[in-house]
This record gives sequence, structure tokens and C-alpha cells, in this order.
Amino acid sequence: MRATKNWQGCAEGRRLGAMTGTISSGRRNEKNGWLRVLGVDPAATGPTGYGIVESDGRRCRMLYYGAMKVAAKRQKECAGAALQDVHARVCGLIEEFSPDALAVESVFTALNMRTALRLAEVRGVILLAAAQHGVLVYSYAPREVKARVAGHGHAGKQQMQLMVRALLSMNETPEPSDAADALAVALCHLQAEQVRQRFGLPDQAASAKPRALRAAIGSTGLPNEIRPGGTTRGGLPRIVSTR
Repeated sequence: MRATKNWQGCAEGRRLGAMTGTISSGRRNEKNGWLRVLGVDPAATGPTGYGIVESDGRRCRMLYYGAMKVAAKRQKECAGAALQDVHARVCGLIEEFSPDALAVESVFTALNMRTALRLAEVRGVILLAAAQHGVLVYSYAPREVKARVAGHGHAGKQQMQLMVRALLSMNETPEPSDAADALAVALCHLQAEQVRQRFGLPDQAASAKPRALRAAIGSTGLPNEIRPGGTTRGGLPRIVSTR
């Protein structure tokens, strides 16, 4: 394994070999039969983790991982400096590794409002970078990631790091834990994609938009209408989440 360090925006990463690929709009790369995923663990205040993992359906391997923390001096320059650096970093990873899909953690609803809003802003620039490069995005809840990788949804940071190391046959434990979480998100998508293909399930990213449109438009085409049939027993409108 060859280690490299990139200090743009205080980013540090580790790489395995030199890999090439092509963007294939979320489908398996037909050139070599490997599905490449960029996993991202957005953070409101701490480092934003990222990791590149690919799989041929039988084995997985890590290509690159790291975490990016914007320096305090940089954050004081302007309100959107941190978001700009995260966006540039994700764009650089997409352009360098050409992932077939981007997997990102969804916003944890138990957070306080201020932290949730900051996390949503970081997640927004990540989605923007993916859209600008034509990469499909798949979102997974933190507990779902832990359940798929570690076996239960309440796994700790250290347990997740050890499981990621074992699943990817790494020679060292991925550090920091934010980078390990990003690799776990990528592994989560690879497992979900394997299940989807095995049982012929619909593509999550392809079906999310039609569901969202149907929920927003309703029966008469008015975006803000609340349908009588879409209520709970208590008479309140039903909130549909498309993640």
C-alpha cells in the first residue's frame, strides 16, 4: 500500500495503487466488471470522511480514503468557505476516480436543529457535486449502514473501524473514524446493490424522483394540496419520506 497525503483544505488520504474508470451513471463498469462507489460521511463541525471502494460481486477492495477538516482560519474568511472546500474535494475525487455511484449518509434526525441544518448544508454541496458530474446518489441512514456492515444498528466507532478493515482486507485500521464511516457507507451501498440485483428490486435512485413527485403533486396537480385520504388516524397529514 502506498500512502499519500493531500493538504488542500487539511485533507489527508490513503491510496491503494493507481486505478482508472469511467462514469457509467450508476451502472456496473462494463470494462472491468467492478462497481466503484464513492462513500461520503458529511459532518457539521468535524472532518468530512470519504472513501473509494469497488467490488466485482464477490470481493471488495479499498482504493482511497481520507478525511477533510477545514481549518478555523479558512472558515473565518467567509460563511461558505467550508462548503466550497467540501464541494471542491468531492468534485476532485469524482474526476480522479470516476465512481459509478455516490453513497452518502442521510441527516440524523435526533440532532438538534442547528447541527441538523449545518449537516444538511454540507450534504447539499455533496449532492450538487454529484449532479454536476452525472453520478447517481444513494442515501442511507446511519443505523442502516451500521446494521449492514457490523450486524446491528448500534455499533460503536471502534467496532465499525474493525469491521471495515476486515471486510476490505486492509493491513491497518482506517483512521480517522470519519474515513472509516465513509468506507462503511460505500460498503453499505455495495451490499444493497448486490441484494437489489439478486432479487430484481427497483433501483432506489431511479425510483426516488417519481415517488417524490407523486407525493408532492397529489391527485389534482396542486403542489401544496393535502389529500383527504393521505391522513393518519389522528387526522394529521401524513409525511412521506423518500430519503
